[in-house]
Amino acid sequence: MRTHRHHPRSLRAIPTLTLALACAMTPAVQAEQLAGYWGTAEAEAGYYRIVDVPIPESLVLEAGSFDLLPDGRLAIGTRRGDILLVDGAFEDPPAPVYHTFASGLDEVTGLSWRDGAFYVTQQTEVTRIADLDGDGRADEFKTLADGWGFEHYHEFSFGSKCDPEGNIWVALCLSKSYESLAKFRGWALKITPDGQTVPIASGIRSPCGVGTNAAGVMFYSESQGPWNGSSSLKHLKPGGFMGHPASFNWYDVPPEMGPRPIEPNTNSRLEIERARVKELVPYAVVFPYRKMGQQLSGFAVDTTEGRFGPFAKQLFIGDFTLGVVMRVTTEEVNGVWQGACFPFREEFATGLLALQFTPKGQLIVGGTNRGWPVRGPKPFALQRVEWTGRTPFEVREINALPDGFRLTFTRPVDRQVAGEVRRYLLQTYTHIYRQGYGSPEVDHTTPLVERADVSADGLRVTVRVKGLVRGHVHEFDLAGLRSENDEPLLHDRAYYTLNEIPAP
Repeated sequence: MRTHRHHPRSLRAIPTLTLALACAMTPAVQAEQLAGYWGTAEAEAGYYRIVDVPIPESLVLEAGSFDLLPDGRLAIGTRRGDILLVDGAFEDPPAPVYHTFASGLDEVTGLSWRDGAFYVTQQTEVTRIADLDGDGRADEFKTLADGWGFEHYHEFSFGSKCDPEGNIWVALCLSKSYESLAKFRGWALKITPDGQTVPIASGIRSPCGVGTNAAGVMFYSESQGPWNGSSSLKHLKPGGFMGHPASFNWYDVPPEMGPRPIEPNTNSRLEIERARVKELVPYAVVFPYRKMGQQLSGFAVDTTEGRFGPFAKQLFIGDFTLGVVMRVTTEEVNGVWQGACFPFREEFATGLLALQFTPKGQLIVGGTNRGWPVRGPKPFALQRVEWTGRTPFEVREINALPDGFRLTFTRPVDRQVAGEVRRYLLQTYTHIYRQGYGSPEVDHTTPLVERADVSADGLRVTVRVKGLVRGHVHEFDLAGLRSENDEPLLHDRAYYTLNEIPAP
């Protein structure tokens, strides 16, 4: 490991995000681009309030990552290369005091505190940063690993928090979103505590978050684009291929990864190519475009043990363009990860990049518009989400069954209404797996709900479905359901990605 008192390079002079996209769009096109919100903000606020955490006028705070210190302070890694320590961010009302711990870094999009130091993922390296003399400022910077290339501002690098063994998992964006011009661009790497770089998977396009689910399995968020019909959450399976073949040119570097996979066919379907390309890992959870976000960002597991409401151990994931937070549940079926996504909360102030749960059961969110069009009105913001103590009537979870699905609710349903099969509208679709940018929904089917069995406590409904389609998103329209108090669901849509149908 190299030790240096000052970071070896700062790329502040390089523009970090282009304005070309925003400048090229007319107001009408921008309005269409930013459409897609749910229209439920007013109702959501009764259950989960959004609280602004004040930012001094002199501080441009573009949060890219968070972590918590053992003494209870919030640590923020910023797009502009700072690490800030914040006292009072969790108080009611928030009374934050900001302190600069380190500066001169480059796009801090991964931050993890372990054993008295920060492990920082930035564009060009993973760095261990410590305060040796105890004055509250970083004075030791050790390059833990920098075994990947960097040639373009859009080659973002997103890092996880330390896993139980102390490893950092890094997901590397392609060069210019389309090519792999620098070493390991489009790969996931594992950085060990002693600085080894271990290639994990290829085929990444444009990640914006890396972390585990409640089971400790590593995932990353992927954006719609070439070879990605819609945004998705993907399992970072060691040895796997995440779907974009531009990064195949680096298979000669790590012999432990085995031979280069065969090329996927364009204008195909992911389910078809899974049978051809044995390394191809399917999307664990597909987020249908604009119905559920547009550009996924960071995510966090609810570890608050109920202090954040009825969604313990679920994932909460942000969206950069639409400025919303969504819920995600995951399960492993036949050795493959899959699950569902649900609307949660909209009306945030800016594009979201990072999320962090607090010891008080709050969800801290932050981000920036980075010069791109986002639905929030502010160029940057720091906010927190708090449960009001009222439990919304929601679909808490959906699980796949051999002949249908089990729906679990946060509050009891009206048992008579929920037993009527006409209350469940279900359609399925997939996307074109292709080299072109994104995809419409295709191959629609309409499965038939043949029976709905309601549990005695009204919290679970087992729907028997004829016409399940392996590899399709199964979209639920549950507007016809009511709680035992005759309330509609706060959010009546849910989307389950059925990669595998459980064995009977």
